[in-house]
Amino acid sequence: MLKRAFVAPDPGRVRLRFASRAVLGIGLAVALCGLAGHSLAAAVAGGLAALLALFTVTDATVRAQAVTTALLPVVGLPILALAAVLHELPVARDLAFLTVVGVGAYARRWGPRGHALGVFAFMTFFAAQFLHTVPGQLPELYAAVLTSLAASSTVRFGLWRYERRLPAPPAPVAPPTGGTGLARITTRQAVQATAGAGIALVVGQTLSDQRWYWAVGATWWVFVNTASRGETLVRGFRRFLGTVIGIVLGLLVALPLHGEPVATAAIVAAAVFGIFYSAAVSYTWMMLAVTVMASALYELLGVLDPALLALRVTETGVGALGAVLAVLLVLPVTTHSVTDAWVERALRCVHTCTAEAAARLAGSPTADPARRVAELEQILARVRQSLAPLVHPFSPLRARKGRARHVLALLDDCAREVRGLASVAADPEASHDARLVAACWRVEAAVEALTGPPAVGPRHPVQSSAAPHGAPAEPVLVHLHALEQALLELAVPLRGSHRASLGA
Repeated sequence: MLKRAFVAPDPGRVRLRFASRAVLGIGLAVALCGLAGHSLAAAVAGGLAALLALFTVTDATVRAQAVTTALLPVVGLPILALAAVLHELPVARDLAFLTVVGVGAYARRWGPRGHALGVFAFMTFFAAQFLHTVPGQLPELYAAVLTSLAASSTVRFGLWRYERRLPAPPAPVAPPTGGTGLARITTRQAVQATAGAGIALVVGQTLSDQRWYWAVGATWWVFVNTASRGETLVRGFRRFLGTVIGIVLGLLVALPLHGEPVATAAIVAAAVFGIFYSAAVSYTWMMLAVTVMASALYELLGVLDPALLALRVTETGVGALGAVLAVLLVLPVTTHSVTDAWVERALRCVHTCTAEAAARLAGSPTADPARRVAELEQILARVRQSLAPLVHPFSPLRARKGRARHVLALLDDCAREVRGLASVAADPEASHDARLVAACWRVEAAVEALTGPPAVGPRHPVQSSAAPHGAPAEPVLVHLHALEQALLELAVPLRGSHRASLGA
């Protein structure tokens, strides 16, 4: 797990730059709040707003990112006011919180912008519980949030736009919708998240009338970026594991500080870096960093002790359990329905990449295989997340685990060959071979055989595009042949035992 988080490939050092920019942006935001004379609570609210702006806003273009960032306070400030007004009205407060949970989860249907605004709305209400916000604090908190968003935006869109040196990003990969109404995955998840949060809220309040919101927060974050019950179960386990490890580490590093500001700021900065650097590769390590940061902040506020951290573990477990019960009992979304959709998208993207490379080699000035390869990488990341429940070490389904691992290995082979194909196509001196068209047809046929309805009766395999023994092969044909072979081999785990048996 440690190797995966900190030794994982980081092409272009994107994760490193992402994390470093976050530390700079959040640090500037908190520093400006301090210079403005804001209270510690306001500085915490401002730092959280900056963190969310830098972490959750993931639109495909800089212009779209700027628009989403500008909309964050439009959504967040009214929610903050609502939470403050309802502070002394527990029943109304709880109902409002559950409403924010449901609407925030439902907003995912509108893509990255809806996701970012939904998360910001939820975390604003959550922060109001954390800070025990009352109406009299609103002007200062508003000023801190707006100052912090301006500071983080200055860093992101002005001082350190590392995206300038990167190729244009592909369009964000939206989740499979699964139809309309209750058949739509985002609708089902909104209902599930509300139900799970309701369970967490009731049980959490029986454990603590002061820190109950931890349980609701755990339920919410378990649902973020998941689409099936299997993904949610794995994420709940990883959240709990990361929190437990983070609690132990928090006791070791935060308690000895005794609230010393400079040392605490250094720990918080290191934790922020860990959150952003590990988020893309390990949810467990991200949660560890979040817990260490929270421990340092609680020590700064003068309320940290082992009993508080033990309560956090318990509340996190309650929240994860609420999410588990919700995904199992309320409008469940099966793993295989989501997995099949992502695998099919990956296969069709493989064909699109091949066609773009072929067009580029044929002289088309508009063909851009590199962009399609980047899109394929995004889709494969979602395939891995979708199959994570089946390949998890604790999964008891050995046959399905083997098939899932086989599918992932072959899709990785496809991605490797597609990257090689795009690299060859990028060479202006690469020659067009007449055999290329036939090879691309075979790739298309292999993809259609995997994504179309199962054939009735025996299916004749597509003939291999291997060059005759001893004949020289163009590099592009070598990649196409290997790609075709991987697609043909995928028929075994995807078709051999019926595709539906891949998931659960």
